[in-house]
Amino acid sequence: MSGLDELYSVLCGSFINALPVSGAALSAFSGSLQETPLRASDELAARLDELQFDLGEGPRREAARTRVPVLIPYVRSVTHEKWPVFANALLATEVQALFVFPLIVGAMDIGVVELYRTTPGELSASDLLMARALADGAAWSLLRQILVPDSGDESQQPDLSPSRREIHQATGMVLAQTGGSAADALLLLRGHAFANGQTVRQTSTEVLERRLDFTPPA
Repeated sequence: MSGLDELYSVLCGSFINALPVSGAALSAFSGSLQETPLRASDELAARLDELQFDLGEGPRREAARTRVPVLIPYVRSVTHEKWPVFANALLATEVQALFVFPLIVGAMDIGVVELYRTTPGELSASDLLMARALADGAAWSLLRQILVPDSGDESQQPDLSPSRREIHQATGMVLAQTGGSAADALLLLRGHAFANGQTVRQTSTEVLERRLDFTPPA
């Protein structure tokens, strides 16, 4: 198993071990909602992932678009008007409850984690807090390992050469917005640049001109 495969497996397992769910699936999303399945804990989780990809609809895409968790504790007793085709396919599975959490770092959309279980019912308040905390941790892990791989090869990193002062100023603003470290702030700038086909200088300019804000959602 490669390092990335092991990371995906650990992240999926962390949700299953800490929450009353039956399975989990991780997907990465770009800003254009193009998605890449990363890991599914079992065949049913993979099937749910595949169905939504094939149909182009479902709670996973809704969570990615809105940046808000989609919680469906009673799959079989509610109407799913936003994704009717997926809903029909879902009823043919053993899934009784479905919970999808966006993976977000500041202004960056990293992906989603989709959790299912074969018994109906809501997640408790403490479970929701745990799920959000795990989603935050997974988002940072994926940002570090996928969007900005630590290859040591500067040619593979977004361009940092022009206007270092501008980049440092933007790093300070991002640090203030997120409350993190300077290293994490620079990582966010690099990740946003990488994901959007920009140089770090271009992303920094957007921050300095207040067209881009990494303040986490409330």
